Amino acid sequence: ITVRMHSVGGWGAITTGKNLAMTLFDLLGYHVKANPKYGSEKKGQPTSYYLAAASEPIRVNCEFFYVDVVLSPDPNVFKHTNAVSGLNQGGTLVMQSDAASPEEFWDSIPQRYRKLIVENDIRVYYLDAFKIARDEATDPELQLRMQGIAFQGAFFATSPLLEKHGLDEASLLTAIRSQLQHKFGSKGARVVEDNMRVVRRGFEEIKEVTDKKIGDDQGNGAGQLPIPVMLKRQPEATSRSSDIHRFWNQTGSLYAQGAGDSVPADPFMSMSVMPAVTSHFRDMTSIRFNHPEFIPENCTACGDCYTVCPDTAIPGLVNEVGQVLDTVLVRLKKRGVTTEHLPRAVRQMEIKLRKLLADGDEGDSVETLIEDAIEATIADAELPDDGRQALRSEFEEFRAELGGIKFALTRPYFTLPEKKQAGEGGLFSITIDPYTCKGCMECIEVCSDDALRSVPQTEESIESLRNTWDFWLDLPNTPSKFVRVDNLEEGIGALETILLNKDAYLPFASGDGACLGCSEKTVVHLFIATVESLMQPRVAKHVAQIEDLITQLKKHVQLKLVGEIDVGDLDDMTAVLKEDGDLTLAGIAGRIEQSHEAEPIDKQWLKDVTELIAKLKDLRWRYQNGATGKGRANMGMLNATGCTSVWGSTFPFNPYPFPWANHLFQDSVSMAMGIFEGHMAKMAEGFKTIRLAQAVLADHYDPERHTEEYRYFDWEDFTDEEFHLCPPVVAVGGDGAMYDIGFQNLSRAMMSGKPIKVVVVDTQVYSNTGGQACTSGFFGQVSDMAEFGKAIKGKKEPRKEIGLIAMAHRTTYVMQSTMAYSNHMIEGFVQGLMSRRPALFNLYTSCQPEHGIGDDMGHHQAKLAVESRSYPLFRYDPDRGETLAECLDLDGNPAIDRDWPVTKVSYVERGRQKEMDLSTTFVDFAVTETRFRKHFRKIPRDSWNEDMIVVSEYLDLDEDEREDKVPYVWALDAKQELSRLLVADSMILSAEERRDFWHMLKDLADVEEVETPDEVQLESRIRQEVVQKIASGLMGLVSGEQSVDLSVALNAAAAADTGVARAAAPAEAAAPAEAATGDYMAPWIDTDECTACDECTIINPQIFEYNDAKKAVIKSPEGGPYRDLVKAAEKCTAQVIHPGLPRDRSAKDIDKWIKRAEKFN
Repeated sequence: ITVRMHSVGGWGAITTGKNLAMTLFDLLGYHVKANPKYGSEKKGQPTSYYLAAASEPIRVNCEFFYVDVVLSPDPNVFKHTNAVSGLNQGGTLVMQSDAASPEEFWDSIPQRYRKLIVENDIRVYYLDAFKIARDEATDPELQLRMQGIAFQGAFFATSPLLEKHGLDEASLLTAIRSQLQHKFGSKGARVVEDNMRVVRRGFEEIKEVTDKKIGDDQGNGAGQLPIPVMLKRQPEATSRSSDIHRFWNQTGSLYAQGAGDSVPADPFMSMSVMPAVTSHFRDMTSIRFNHPEFIPENCTACGDCYTVCPDTAIPGLVNEVGQVLDTVLVRLKKRGVTTEHLPRAVRQMEIKLRKLLADGDEGDSVETLIEDAIEATIADAELPDDGRQALRSEFEEFRAELGGIKFALTRPYFTLPEKKQAGEGGLFSITIDPYTCKGCMECIEVCSDDALRSVPQTEESIESLRNTWDFWLDLPNTPSKFVRVDNLEEGIGALETILLNKDAYLPFASGDGACLGCSEKTVVHLFIATVESLMQPRVAKHVAQIEDLITQLKKHVQLKLVGEIDVGDLDDMTAVLKEDGDLTLAGIAGRIEQSHEAEPIDKQWLKDVTELIAKLKDLRWRYQNGATGKGRANMGMLNATGCTSVWGSTFPFNPYPFPWANHLFQDSVSMAMGIFEGHMAKMAEGFKTIRLAQAVLADHYDPERHTEEYRYFDWEDFTDEEFHLCPPVVAVGGDGAMYDIGFQNLSRAMMSGKPIKVVVVDTQVYSNTGGQACTSGFFGQVSDMAEFGKAIKGKKEPRKEIGLIAMAHRTTYVMQSTMAYSNHMIEGFVQGLMSRRPALFNLYTSCQPEHGIGDDMGHHQAKLAVESRSYPLFRYDPDRGETLAECLDLDGNPAIDRDWPVTKVSYVERGRQKEMDLSTTFVDFAVTETRFRKHFRKIPRDSWNEDMIVVSEYLDLDEDEREDKVPYVWALDAKQELSRLLVADSMILSAEERRDFWHMLKDLADVEEVETPDEVQLESRIRQEVVQKIASGLMGLVSGEQSVDLSVALNAAAAADTGVARAAAPAEAAAPAEAATGDYMAPWIDTDECTACDECTIINPQIFEYNDAKKAVIKSPEGGPYRDLVKAAEKCTAQVIHPGLPRDRSAKDIDKWIKRAEKFN
């Protein structure tokens, strides 16, 4: 029997094929040959699997064209492949479908394939394997992978093998259980049983189509291949090799139709050359079953969703009201819709809409307010009845064009700007890109406001998403006033709002083969967006400078050429003007030259200047257009072989907008060093041209002197402004490429001093090759080559800390960060990119399949890694001082003064919701990931006893005290009830190793232990401050100059008397406090207006906390440095934090922080 399987990468087809092959061998003793066929991309693309089984040896090993059975877990197979091609007469087709009836499923097959099925008497079956997997998988992340197992049961149910060999269902299931036990037994009995239930249901729930009428064409065939939407917006390149349109016609269109094997011989393919952003050819619609839906009424514009999305599929945008309305009008005009009354009416509608928006609340529906404004405009229109009816019809077109795009009224972009000046507010939108969204749902996971929900994908929803995306593309870019960054180069502001700029968010094209929710892609996207945000304004300014130099040089040459003509000589000019004939400049010059002895023009000077103008024009062309039509790239990337190179370059899909190259596993940094030198030589030529042009204009040009001066001109001679105009040369790689085999290359680059920028995506395993152990892994981590068994319990080495090693070089800017702390990460990117040194960015990136976490859990795990000291944040900048303590910065880590940060955990006990404080150790992090699962065992509740001790307390005991104690970690079951898990010794050792590393970092950074004042001291100090304010107020009343609002002081006194922590004072009460104290102003929060965006509590949970209403309050002003108050104010989405003024002015750069705080006080 021969079998062909059509599936999608990441759906478990290869596992299903292996299990099927082994079951056929065990059950029937068959010889089996299998040939899986799939690309190197990780998930989401069509895959095939070929299998032949026979009672005698099989002498061929190939992709079988003629097969007896086709299994298709891919429900969209007919949209890109002829699934019945080569299917033998009387063969069997089994497909995935959620159709309600066999008739509905049959109609879903395109007519031309129905005809082939009928003509070849093919038996057709279907089952809803996804529903089976959803019902039976106890781990949500296994749902996609387990659906393939259902097809194993379906195969035996539909093939004649059982009947032919006289076997029954029981013997079949016994054989299958044996294989599942061999494959998944190490993962636990639960996993085996989950798979067995799926197989059994696949066997039982298969449905056959018996009434096979060819019928009419339903219009559901492949049809004509449309040109990808984003491809239409790409300029045509002058170079054939870099022209994306040529590449689409010759190559991309064939791959998009599933005909990659039919691509003609191509010289560009032989050279492994692809144009930029060819991943625009991809459409991810077919690989997802649900997609996010935006609920604008709940949105607070926190930005977490568009920051965390790995696929650039959910951009945020802010538009002025007029921009939105104008976009609708432009699109209507483009469609040829007649609008006699609409343009004037829209301006009247805008006035009404602005008033409705200003009078509304942040939770109001903008869609409803637009409808109200339209109806009011029609009602108030001074038109006759037929004119009013025409206006109504035109507004119907307006409504249809505006379509399904949704806008939100949010505090940072509408309420606050409107308070400052009426009409300045903007509408915030979140829009789904249907072509790149893979349905990982991480955006929903990070949204704590219920502003994003998962909805099933339907044909109607797909159409709506595409129409909305098309409208979004026509909306203008976010005005710069809404990007809440005061100075990007200094890292001041809510830095992730750079992503509101389309030109920063969209260059990284996505559409690649990375896994769903891939954290590597998120950090790469944030890095690229940071580079683009830094480079674009610099380049724009530089091009304007070049334009100005060209203009000035032209004028300078003209003045030199006509310099001998003295227009002030009345006699000469009168004589020339009296001559007959036309008057030309040459004639005037000739006549004057006859009467005066003229100075000869310096030919060499004229030649040099003319060449300078030509070079400047060429330089301008390279920046503005170039061979690609997009101008000069803003960075270049050398990618080490690994996950990033695979999903980033699987032919013919390239998501990058700049030059990108891959050579070997270990040498990306060395390649970058060489390319950097060539790149700098080219940049030096441009800067030399500009400098010489400036010298000419200043009349300082000396050919001999300048030739000698610029003979060895290189990047070390650049000014800071010139250096920052150089697109960075970036090396990207994973743990193996940078920690292990490629480490010597990295070390050499760091010691060279060349400002190469290195991005390390740290997954703690060799993700690309199956999850082998790596020196970046944690002690006890279970992986290939570090297995869990009787003798060895996972990895036996502590984690290599490449950040420490890089610091030891003393030459390199170093940052370690995670995407959960995006402001910290982007600020570090900026500092490293601004530095004229090498920079190493070591970034925690969850690998969903290798870590054993859900597709939507990357951000969650990255945050937990920091909170548990598994992956501390730090930055090392050699330019900050002479000592290690001066250069090392641990800002951003929670509870720096503690070994383990304390978090609140909610749980259910006897039906009641409860909460407890829990110290978050490395063990609490490890228990959430499958890679550490074998180190834990559930303790039955009836075995709980007094010798059991929670792991955070166990770690504080010495060896003697630990005797007879049993460490456990708390866990939550499916009912959110507490359970205890026994912790293995390896996890205790790993937690101690992480704690020791944290101690080492604190010692290196010279972090002083913060003494937490006890409750009595705190209350005493608050009382003193309150008494001081009351006294000051009374003195003000006596003197007639009231210096403080007395009611505020009395309220504060009442709060102190009842033991309530200092509450937020009204904004208007703050300024007098400064006058009263002179040099100290207590921080405060407009608590009632807090939107619970978590920004402040992430920055410093010792200063900020939530009250019972989930609103932020000041927990302790002394809980951290003053700069944390300022950063929180800058980051705060609702802009409700006021840092006040510090009591202690001894901190480094304190004046700078006070200056940054002024706008918030």
